[in-house]
Amino acid sequence: MTSAPENILSTSDIEKIIDGEDIVDIYNHNLAGLKKNCIYAMSFCVPLLIIAIFFNKINYADYIMWALATPVIIIFGKQFFIKAWIQIRHFTTNVDTLVALSTGTAYIVSVFNTFYPSFWAGKGQEAHVYFEVSAVIVAFVLLGRYLEYKAKRNITVAIKQLIGLQPSTATVFKDGQQVKTPIKDIRIGDKIFVKPGERIAVDGKIIEGNSFINESMINGEAMPVEKCEGKKVYAGTVNEANSFYFEAYKVGRNTLIGQIVRMVQEGESSRLPVIKAVDRVSSVFIPIVGIVAIVTFLAWLLLSPEDGFTQGLSSMIAVLIMACPCALGLATPTAIMAGIDNGAANGILIKGDEALENARKLTAIVLDKTGTITEGIFRVTEMKWLTEATPELKGILYGIESYSEHPLANAVKTYIRDDMRIKPEMGVSSLSGRGLMGQTSTHKYYVGTSKLLEECNIDIPDKEREWIDRETERSNTIVLFANESSLLAIIAITDAVKETSMNAIGRMRSSGLKLYMLTGDSKRSADMTAGKVGIDTDNVMAGALPAGKAAFVKELKAQGEIVAMTGDGINDVGALAMADVSVAMGKGSDIAMEVAQVTVISSDLNKLIQTINLSKITTGTIHQNLFWAFIFNAIGIPVAAGILFPVNGFLLEPLFAGIVMALSSVTVIGNSLLLRKKPI
Repeated sequence: MTSAPENILSTSDIEKIIDGEDIVDIYNHNLAGLKKNCIYAMSFCVPLLIIAIFFNKINYADYIMWALATPVIIIFGKQFFIKAWIQIRHFTTNVDTLVALSTGTAYIVSVFNTFYPSFWAGKGQEAHVYFEVSAVIVAFVLLGRYLEYKAKRNITVAIKQLIGLQPSTATVFKDGQQVKTPIKDIRIGDKIFVKPGERIAVDGKIIEGNSFINESMINGEAMPVEKCEGKKVYAGTVNEANSFYFEAYKVGRNTLIGQIVRMVQEGESSRLPVIKAVDRVSSVFIPIVGIVAIVTFLAWLLLSPEDGFTQGLSSMIAVLIMACPCALGLATPTAIMAGIDNGAANGILIKGDEALENARKLTAIVLDKTGTITEGIFRVTEMKWLTEATPELKGILYGIESYSEHPLANAVKTYIRDDMRIKPEMGVSSLSGRGLMGQTSTHKYYVGTSKLLEECNIDIPDKEREWIDRETERSNTIVLFANESSLLAIIAITDAVKETSMNAIGRMRSSGLKLYMLTGDSKRSADMTAGKVGIDTDNVMAGALPAGKAAFVKELKAQGEIVAMTGDGINDVGALAMADVSVAMGKGSDIAMEVAQVTVISSDLNKLIQTINLSKITTGTIHQNLFWAFIFNAIGIPVAAGILFPVNGFLLEPLFAGIVMALSSVTVIGNSLLLRKKPI
């Protein structure tokens, strides 16, 4: 029975993030306010409890306790009364209603008894005060709210350590000059200059120049995309080749990154199904508590005319205090925090609370190929020389590839770097979409595709064509190295399957989960990868665009499946948002990690299995906590109302009701802390 805390990111916070402010700074600022209220409330409660328990008979004890309790109720706990009033105006109730009712009643009665003790003395009764009870309730509920926020704040800090945010400035061409301009000041229609290696700041369209853009965040593939005049470019992608100018057509919150930031805000408001169920119970429980409290008071008035007013008021306050949801308010956030800490210790960063509920119920897992099943990094598997591999030829090949930051070029450079001794002087030029040409003082050399060699009338022998076909069938990409007249070397490059993927997929399959694979790659390449890891080729979707991936997940859900989606790029964002549980690989796109509920730091799919196990034990702990919290209420409320008085004369004073309430909270916290060390 918890009250949903406000979104950590307000609308104004979202605007600040898009304008370049640090998301962690905003979280820290918001969290600091909660922490301050919690600490201040606790600092007033400690001396208040000491006086109430050990020094309640000293002179002016009631006045001192009143002075200590007032800031807790009026300043640090005012939010509960404000929200309770809003709920009452809309004829609804939630946990804030009960907190306000119990603490407000205890505080008002205590103030009256402090200033007018003679009222009770005239009736032969002692004027009791309950300042410590009202203050402790507020402090405990504030602690629960703080723990909820802290769990989300911790995960935000962890994600920031993995991601690189959008650039804070861009080079805008104004009045014939290039001016460094903050992103928030960029307007639609501005002409922006981008140098090689820079990240594109806003969405736009190229108006001058051409280049290769790394759009792996969009299409999931490491191969850069050629862009020329009239082609669109997107915020967050990287320019890997030439300088160019583009015109901004989407800025601020309308860019792709801006839209994703808003999706993060929506994800923050996700709530566990178990919380929703408890909230439904609370909508009934709270009115019942109010009725029980009133009936208790009236029953004492009718059944015990002499001291019924005194005992009835005391019992009514005890009922309200006993019903106060401190333990219930701590049951879920403490377990979630402990579960998140356990996951973080195992390299699993959990941002969406709902993932901790849904992961245990999964029936289907959808896997992106590049970067999830495979490494997402191109490596040379074999280099076949058709002539003597002299240091000079290796140097020429290295020199040509040094001109490019293309992933295939990087793979070749990495492969021959240690053997390269000579790097001849030469000029290198790009042959758009086909490869590179290097020219020394005596010869021309080409590095690229078979199409490039055909255009240059360079023959590929039949034997080598057979070799190329075999490597292609193994999902390898082929790069050819030649001079003006003949083929010199064939290079096979692959995006290898991770060693952990085969084991993890085998474990998922043996546990009865249905496995699917999505990729923007070709059908042949996709089927080859699926065959290696044991996924049925009928469950493979090749050539998948972002909208297609999202539709695929939506269709599975329509069939009744509980779906987890794993991915690492912007092209996976739609599918991630659609899935019941979204998992991002930690070495992938920053955007995917922001949207996903779960981030696996090591990009090891075995961690997904651990996430499922963690979900089971976390949900189990929450249910245990709720059981104990409800048991305390179920037993305590009738006792507080005086049900035992006719039997043995026992009455539960409000002070002891507060102690019992505190013990229930300690039980819940202790049970949650055990979760942090449980193996998954």
